[in-house]
Amino acid sequence: MIRVELPSHLRGLAHISGEVRLDIEGQATQRSVLDALEARYPMLRGAIRDHITQKRRPFLRFFACGEDLSHQELDTPLPDEVASGREPLLIVGAIAGG
Repeated sequence: MIRVELPSHLRGLAHISGEVRLDIEGQATQRSVLDALEARYPMLRGAIRDHITQKRRPFLRFFACGEDLSHQELDTPLPDEVASGREPLLIVGAIAGG
């Protein structure tokens, strides 16, 4: 089981509160987690990653175990702590401004 924490605007869009728990078939990667998340909450399709390129949307970042995973390839295995459910995958809304 994978634990995912979403920013409040995505939780609101999906009508969920708190952490999401997902069962992943095969290896836990950003792609497999996002596929499972979008399958369970279809309203999130296109909100986290682009429909065509599958790349993460600007102003969203992925973190796990104190590391920024945002620039890793989508098929890179997630840390063991995330794959085992001990630590969550954090999807964080970035803030910009000047």
